Amino acid sequence: MNNTLEEYIKAIKMKYETEKEGEYFDFLYNPSRGKLRDLCWIIFEDNPTQDDLNVFRNLFCLDFNHTQKNKFKDQKDKFRPIETFFKGETHPSNIDAINLAAILVDFQPRPFKKFNEKCRIEDAKQIKNLREVAVEIDNNGIEKNVLVNNGHEESKEVSKTENSLLDFASLFSKKMVQKIYPRKIITVAVGAVALISSACLYLVQKKD
Repeated sequence: MNNTLEEYIKAIKMKYETEKEGEYFDFLYNPSRGKLRDLCWIIFEDNPTQDDLNVFRNLFCLDFNHTQKNKFKDQKDKFRPIETFFKGETHPSNIDAINLAAILVDFQPRPFKKFNEKCRIEDAKQIKNLREVAVEIDNNGIEKNVLVNNGHEESKEVSKTENSLLDFASLFSKKMVQKIYPRKIITVAVGAVALISSACLYLVQKKD
């Protein structure tokens, strides 16, 4: 609440810096209690809202009445905190004085209650947006993890398949060796024996 009130006060002061060069330059550029009182009357003569009328009643302890201008002139001292506020000397502590300052420079939204409600709504929207972004990020993270995990699973399946093929090839090779190599060994052995026998026979015949 205090932070929001400070924002409200700062926003009103910023609006004053703009408005003091505008339509009510004669009243706002070098403000005094008398000038601000006269400006207040001019503004309230021009169809004020119910919220503004409530601020008027709360601050001056009387209802605005077009026929009571002379009585209103006695309220000059009530504008002192607004004068010093616009001059940058003090911050008004009275919420009704702050709301009247908002009226004098036509700051919206006013009074403070509406400004506070707007801030709360905007904060709620920002929190909602942040939560949606956080959920989206989390979901994207989960999707990435799923993709990575799926990739790992696929890699594992490929590895298993490759290993299975290699194991089968190795087993097949061993079986082929067991089946083929003995035959080759026998054939080579028989051939060697025949070759040796032929050589021995040739040598015997040669000696004879």
